[in-house]
Amino acid sequence: MEKAMNKNDEMMQREKEEFEHDISRLNDMIKISKKIVFFGGAGVSTESGIPDFRSPNGLYRDYLDPRVVPPEVILSHTYFEEHPKEFFKFYREKMLYLTASPNRAHKKLAELEAAGKDITVVTQNVDGLHQKAGSKKVLELHGSVYRNYCTGCGQFYNVNFVANKKYPVPECSICGGIIKPDVVLYEESLREQTIVDTVKAMEEADMLIVAGTSLTVYPAAGFLNYFRGRYTVVVNLSRHEREDRADIAFHQRVGDVFSRIDTDYCTDKKDTI
Repeated sequence: MEKAMNKNDEMMQREKEEFEHDISRLNDMIKISKKIVFFGGAGVSTESGIPDFRSPNGLYRDYLDPRVVPPEVILSHTYFEEHPKEFFKFYREKMLYLTASPNRAHKKLAELEAAGKDITVVTQNVDGLHQKAGSKKVLELHGSVYRNYCTGCGQFYNVNFVANKKYPVPECSICGGIIKPDVVLYEESLREQTIVDTVKAMEEADMLIVAGTSLTVYPAAGFLNYFRGRYTVVVNLSRHEREDRADIAFHQRVGDVFSRIDTDYCTDKKDTI
């Protein structure tokens, strides 16, 4: 029994030492790199209380019953058009987290950018938390819940109007058209300008950080193929194929890793001698 405990203690100590070593390497890579792309998925926002989709505690867990319409169908363009009332019921309950606050990862990225690091955030999330934290260079692959437009005349509406349950299906006060959230639904294409800007950021970056994503959603995951830079770092609780090409792979929460980034060191504001 005692021998088994000692073995576990040794393993835990070794893992701790490896983690500290990788954190040191991560800080060095950020310090050296001139242009960094942070490619984030749903796992970036889970610490803010927003569930992801495919983890054991994710959104899809509640829709395993084949008699229940799955999220992939509800969040499709066809379902939005044919069943708008049911779409907005799900959307309000499962997609809007308006009181959520930026977590450690969001804040650290904004802090690094404010301190002078050239960081482009490419996010698959629609929650706007990167902007709330202060990041300026944010590319939203799947849009944002904070933008909403009439499908008839294009009139803009804020998220509070759409969130108001008084209107089961929010309609435009000008033309009566249905108001659609500016999020990319299944069956819809990504915005052309967002595609161009993301490809450009990937091609110019010398460091890529992939965090909180299983890389199962396409075409978003395909953008990683445009990266030809020097360093790749993966931060994700579960393993995925990108790790085979990564310089460092962390299997910790994104916030646990990013809270260990030393902004002063990475931006040459700390004496390193």
